[in-house]
Amino acid sequence: MISSCTGAVITSLFMTPFDVVKVRLQAQQRAELSRTCFLYCNGLMDHLCKCAPTICTSHPEQNPWYNRPVPVQLNGTVDAFVKISRQEGIQSLWSGLSPTLIVAVPNTIIYFATYEQLRTVLHRHLPTILGGDTTPSSIVSGLAGGLARVWAVTVVSPFELVRTKMQASNISYREMSKVLKSQVTNNGFVSLWRGWVPTVLRDVPFSVVYWLTYEQQKILMNQQQQPSFQFTFYAGAVSGGIAGTLTLPLDVIKTHRQIALGEEIFSDSGSGSKSGSTYELLQHIYRRQGVRGLFSGVVPRLAKVMPACAIMISSYEYAKKFFRQRLHQKQEQ
Repeated sequence: MISSCTGAVITSLFMTPFDVVKVRLQAQQRAELSRTCFLYCNGLMDHLCKCAPTICTSHPEQNPWYNRPVPVQLNGTVDAFVKISRQEGIQSLWSGLSPTLIVAVPNTIIYFATYEQLRTVLHRHLPTILGGDTTPSSIVSGLAGGLARVWAVTVVSPFELVRTKMQASNISYREMSKVLKSQVTNNGFVSLWRGWVPTVLRDVPFSVVYWLTYEQQKILMNQQQQPSFQFTFYAGAVSGGIAGTLTLPLDVIKTHRQIALGEEIFSDSGSGSKSGSTYELLQHIYRRQGVRGLFSGVVPRLAKVMPACAIMISSYEYAKKFFRQRLHQKQEQ
């Protein structure tokens, strides 16, 4: 749990500035932030954020971080890094980090801790269930990763939905119980898991492919016991790239549904999204744009997923190795 928490925080610290810069560039163009909400990702999770109109005041720092005007033109990612740091201070590159960590860190801890426990149990019992002597560790890891993701999404989804509604209503965390009571009273207990299906449809296949590919690389490179930091970083990036590419059509659908759900929550329309099933949306995109439409945005997705996966798994494995060595030292004493 401590190892996964360490990996989650390090990943967020490294990846948040890139998404902050991306959102600020979009805000400058006004095209992407002219809607009710937008997606913000800290390298671990996607989060719905409310778009507020630009407030013209003599104190730009009072504006929401994504709408804060910069008195100079931002020309590309590197230029935005430099100019935002100079104008607002380097801490501005980590704007929006705290509220996302409230959900992202617990989700990551639940996911990785569950994965480790399930992998141990499946290694012990799966061969007996399948009627064989052994089961390939990569298959076991893929299955454990998928099941762990289902559990993590199920546990965290109500809190993410409540956090989004709190943001929409501009209320504090102290009033969370009132939001929960209002949500259950008005829409029923099951409504706390709205958005669960599209999240699972993308994240579970991603987790299965990711862990299967990662463990297979460990076998091929003989790194099963104590993988090196260099190997875990490389293998994490490769596994994330493969999983991200194969599940991209599901990511397109999930993004579409998240935006639809967010616009409903932030506009407080009270009506459910009628955008059709996942299969119908996939068919619609394929008919209009073909295979290219299903894999649109592959480059920016991989540019975010690959380094995030590399940082997360290498930090996690390094922390596990550190604690394992400490344990051996105590046992020897």
